[in-house]
Amino acid sequence: MRWMTRIKNAIRGAITGWKGSGFDFSNWFGRTFWGIDNSTLATNETIFSVITRLSNSLAMLPLKLYKNYDLAVNQAADVLINSPNPNMTSFEFIRLLETVRNQTGNSYALIGRDIRGQVERLTPLDPAYVEPVIETESGELWYQVIGNNGTYYFHNLDMLHFKHIIGAGGLKGINPIKVLTNTNDFDRAVREFSLKEMQSAPNSFILKYGANVDEKKRQQVIEDFKRFYRDNGGILFQEPGVEIDPIERKFIAADIFTSERITRSRVANVFNIPVHMLNDSEGQSYSSMEQMMREFVQLTLMPIVRQYEQEFNRKLLTPAERQAGFYFKFNVNALLRGDTAAQSDYYTKAIRSGWMKPNEVRQLEDLPPEPEGNKLWISGDLYPMSMDPTQRKGVSKGENGTKE
Repeated sequence: MRWMTRIKNAIRGAITGWKGSGFDFSNWFGRTFWGIDNSTLATNETIFSVITRLSNSLAMLPLKLYKNYDLAVNQAADVLINSPNPNMTSFEFIRLLETVRNQTGNSYALIGRDIRGQVERLTPLDPAYVEPVIETESGELWYQVIGNNGTYYFHNLDMLHFKHIIGAGGLKGINPIKVLTNTNDFDRAVREFSLKEMQSAPNSFILKYGANVDEKKRQQVIEDFKRFYRDNGGILFQEPGVEIDPIERKFIAADIFTSERITRSRVANVFNIPVHMLNDSEGQSYSSMEQMMREFVQLTLMPIVRQYEQEFNRKLLTPAERQAGFYFKFNVNALLRGDTAAQSDYYTKAIRSGWMKPNEVRQLEDLPPEPEGNKLWISGDLYPMSMDPTQRKGVSKGENGTKE
């Protein structure tokens, strides 16, 4: 029965990850959170699409800790980049935070610290149980969290909080799905109408008899027609003197496509995402995929990325570390790379113009550094920037002995 013991210990270890000094959220383990908003997310493919794209795009970006432009590592970086908590990878952690931020307007993660004050765990919390409050005497921001054994209060430096825009005097981000309430209701009504039209479309016919029939006979004819249609799999037999004409119904009207485009446009506006990212290319003109991605990165992702970076820097790094030059940074260039030809031309010009080192290019391409790759070069053809220009080949000496 060792395998049973091993499973029990694994479950106990997972639940322990939701407990810590001063908090206990183990009763949340295995629960389904955010039921109301999840129903909207699960039944509206447009909103599902935009939130999936935003959360996946952010989670896939390379995240590193730097010290004055050089890669660095400390305990906070190891936790954030490799294992935020016993139950999640970094990708899952960031994707969950971004998904919840777009579902509810706010996402939270509790920062667990060891006895030395170092970050050791990042635990995502259900926004329904978290409320930002201002302490009246100090005026500082705290977070009220309803846990298993009561209500807890955490200082803002111990809580990661990512949010949409905030209204005047507010502390919480505005829920974008609530902003789209009217759009969702309209879209749902159009879909229900179309579904009813589609379901009723195959069952409508015009029957023409060569003679007048009374009301009783008419009802018998209708019932006999329906029975024959049902029992014979939709095949009808047209008797002499009887004409059967189906009523043509267009259950997908042209207006439905217009309403879907309106819905996509409104969702794109609320989430600040280019409408072409929702597969709506009408009226769009781009010469390359790189231009499309550049618009997405600059107008949509950069504000989100900047919020995450500043939250990580302020709350996961100490003041001494920040003063020493440490900072977290997402590499958005991973989304801006062009095709192979354009990227090769970019690297070639960067190296030959002397503003990028070969090893920096190799690092972007996940290649190992070379011993001579940490120098800046300039075409002439390719001399180290530090080299005396008079030592370059092809420079002739003047009368005074100097090279010209």
